[in-house]
Amino acid sequence: MAQHNRRTLIVLSFTLVVVTLGYGLVIPIFPFYIEKLGGSGGELGMLVALSALTELLFGPLWGNISDRVGRKRVLMVGVFGYGVSLTLMGLASSLWMLFAARALSGLLTAATMPSAMAYVGDATAEEERGGGIGWLGSAAGLGIILGPGVGGWLGQGSLALPFYVGAGLAWTALLLVGFLLPETLPGDSRSDQTRTRALDPRLLWNALSGPLGFPLLLLFLVSFGLANFEAVFGLYAAEKFDFGPEQVGTILMVVGLVTTLGKGALTGPLTKRWGEETVIKGSMLAGAIGFLVLLAAFDYVTVLLATGVFVLSKTVLRPALLALISRRADVGQGTAMGLGNTFLSLGRIVGPLWAGFVFDVRLTLPYISGAAIMALGFLVSLIWVSPQSRVTSQPQPQ
Repeated sequence: MAQHNRRTLIVLSFTLVVVTLGYGLVIPIFPFYIEKLGGSGGELGMLVALSALTELLFGPLWGNISDRVGRKRVLMVGVFGYGVSLTLMGLASSLWMLFAARALSGLLTAATMPSAMAYVGDATAEEERGGGIGWLGSAAGLGIILGPGVGGWLGQGSLALPFYVGAGLAWTALLLVGFLLPETLPGDSRSDQTRTRALDPRLLWNALSGPLGFPLLLLFLVSFGLANFEAVFGLYAAEKFDFGPEQVGTILMVVGLVTTLGKGALTGPLTKRWGEETVIKGSMLAGAIGFLVLLAAFDYVTVLLATGVFVLSKTVLRPALLALISRRADVGQGTAMGLGNTFLSLGRIVGPLWAGFVFDVRLTLPYISGAAIMALGFLVSLIWVSPQSRVTSQPQPQ
């Protein structure tokens, strides 16, 4: 790989580590920040859902803008917006200020990932592109794993400190992008087209009424269930066990670590041995049981163990569903994966809103309802995945 391409990958990787690390830094802090500002579960659910909503709406838009104006400027907008929004979150003295900063973060930071991936597509040879994208994915995963633990540790002394640390890292990344990265999309290669359809109701309805309907519905339920767990976990742990930011951050770091290791070590062997359908059914059932096990945990060690087991059941479920959607796609692969990501995003929006609302009624209701949702998914998968449907849904030879 050429020297300038290697430098580009290093700077982009550092930038994605900073963004995902910063995201993880603040996740264990939000529940305590919300309480400090006079909010409760409902406000926390809306704050978490706001991020997923803005990502769904603005991610495709920024990708298209980068095709028209170039990668570097869009990437710098994303990193700059991230630094500004984290600073504003640290300075927030009321709920409306926190929500405004979070909305700004979602609006501008959504530019980071699509422009970084497009950067790799421009800057690497075709045979090296997969490795480059995988490198960026690993960098993002590292930030997701480390962020909650670091954020919880920093938040022990000051709830605002993790926001300022994340902002400082963002300014550093912005300088590196500004001074070290070249523009990779020449003017004559830029597009003047605008074609963004993040939420096309007709496309979504046609997908649900077609052969991909059931797997997309299950993908939504999986995302809903996991968001149900993550959205109010900090408040749940604080109220039931009197945990602080450090304990919550450590547990969420375990979630990221188990998820990353599970995807790499288990998904391939399990689906190869038993097939996507069996893995999906088993994971749905394990997820329903996992919610109940979480409710039975009684101290820090049992919460750690229960969380690890619960998340492990989800780790192999999402890639198995996406693989099955790819195999059964009656539309283009890009369209099928785009639909999958849309339904995952919808689950990340609806799940936190529901979890926050029912948490204010009773703190165990998010996990009781999560168990019911996953049990429903298990029953749906029993009906949907049958030997007959599996045979008839195989791709027809061209």
